[in-house]
Amino acid sequence: MKNIYMIGIGLIGGSFAIDIKQHNPEVIIHGISRKETTLEKALELGLIDKKATLDDLENADLVIVSIPVDATVKLLPTILDKISDNTLVVDAGSTKKAICKVVEHHKNRRNFLACHPIAGTENSGPTAAISGLYKGKTNIICEVEKTTFKLQEKALDLFRAIGMRIRYMDPVSHDKHIAYVSHLSHISAFMLGKTVINKEKNERDIFDMAGSGFASTVRLAKSSPAMWTPIFKQNKDNVIETLEEYISNLQHFKELMQQDNFSEIFNEMENTNYIKQILNGIK
Repeated sequence: MKNIYMIGIGLIGGSFAIDIKQHNPEVIIHGISRKETTLEKALELGLIDKKATLDDLENADLVIVSIPVDATVKLLPTILDKISDNTLVVDAGSTKKAICKVVEHHKNRRNFLACHPIAGTENSGPTAAISGLYKGKTNIICEVEKTTFKLQEKALDLFRAIGMRIRYMDPVSHDKHIAYVSHLSHISAFMLGKTVINKEKNERDIFDMAGSGFASTVRLAKSSPAMWTPIFKQNKDNVIETLEEYISNLQHFKELMQQDNFSEIFNEMENTNYIKQILNGIK
């Protein structure tokens, strides 16, 4: 793969560009963005070699789509319209059902591989791109059987070269599971941040008293609303289900507090310590 086109050159796309270039310096990375300032910054940082437009996609060996999921749903059919027969298109969206649905009957569906690399930080934009973001991380691939085999192989070779583990899942299961392990944690962080901001009007007091526990818990509240609002919208039903369970657990904890039942609070926390064993497998 010589000509790679990045649609979206922020944290996800930019980090892909860095790692791909490190493993294959001969590739030419073309950047596509609706914002000229993003392209200029990506050129300045060396994330891309050239600017491009959607009309150039017929020259692509690989297209990586890393834009908000609502934009991916709108744009993906057009991308598949413009590619050649041998082009591979992959996305990096945090929801998969709507993205897979919108191209299920497209004539070039076999050229598309639906992916979700489970990697990232709370930062966004080209300056957030970092080397090694994907090393040791899991990449969820959905509906792999709908992608032509030779393009599957190209994608897997690329993902493995930059250190990713591969997991296969159907889009419905993906969206249900990711609501618990990713989407809920972002909502929790945003709402914790909101609660503290509303209660503590003196920002200096927050700054002085905030320890590492608060900082690490609320870190995700720095994430981009432009990216996360569409994710919550596309995965609405699953997110609501996770919120109902989470709120129920919070309410139960509150009731135990009101009852002075601290022995049961101890038991609940001790039982939840099992999460340590689960997280030991997550780098």
